Amino acid sequence: MAKAKHIDEADRFEDMPNIGKEMAKDFVRLGFTHPKELAGQNADDLFERIQELTSTRHDPCVLDTYRAVVDFANGGPVRPWWDYTPLRKGDGK
Repeated sequence: MAKAKHIDEADRFEDMPNIGKEMAKDFVRLGFTHPKELAGQNADDLFERIQELTSTRHDPCVLDTYRAVVDFANGGPVRPWWDYTPLRKGDGK
C-alpha cells in the first residue's frame, strides 16, 4: 500500500511516511489512536516519553523519525527521517 502524501490521507500510523509496524506500536504506547493526534506534539518530548515507558535507550534516529512524523502531521511535506538528522546534530538546516 502506498504511503500517504498528506496527513488527511493517513488513517493508520503505518500509512504515514517513515512509519512501520514497530514505530506504529510506539505511538499506541504513547497513548495515540490516530495519526492526526500527532499534530502539535513535541517530538523531543515524545522521544523522552517512549524511552521512559519502555525503560530503553532508543537510537537517536528514532528522534529524527518522530520529528519527521510530527512535521508531517502538522501538514508538512513528505520527507525522509534522515533529513532531520542534521537538526539533531546541530548542523543547521
